[in-house]
Amino acid sequence: MNAQALHGHLDALLLAVLEQGALHGYAIIEALRARSGGVLDLPTGTIYPALRRLERAGYVSSTWSTVNGRERRTYELTGAGQRALAGERTSWQEFSSTVGQFLGGAPTPGAPA
Repeated sequence: MNAQALHGHLDALLLAVLEQGALHGYAIIEALRARSGGVLDLPTGTIYPALRRLERAGYVSSTWSTVNGRERRTYELTGAGQRALAGERTSWQEFSSTVGQFLGGAPTPGAPA
């Protein structure tokens, strides 16, 4: 799945991954890939700008550390990020329910076509 297909949902996915704990950038990419069964295999050029955007918004914070001689940035969900994620979940449930009425299968009897 390409990044364009996720337009408008990537931030929520990143917040949901970070809900389970702090992760460095590559681990976030791996978590997206693992939780999606390999469907979400997004490039760093998509993930890192989104993480910076979320940090500027106050939804994630980051710290630098050195591991095995390599610098890496670790991201963590903030309180504001937790609240934003809750809002994203509510919006997603409403959106998917509405779209499901159209794409979910057979039309409801008595509903206008």
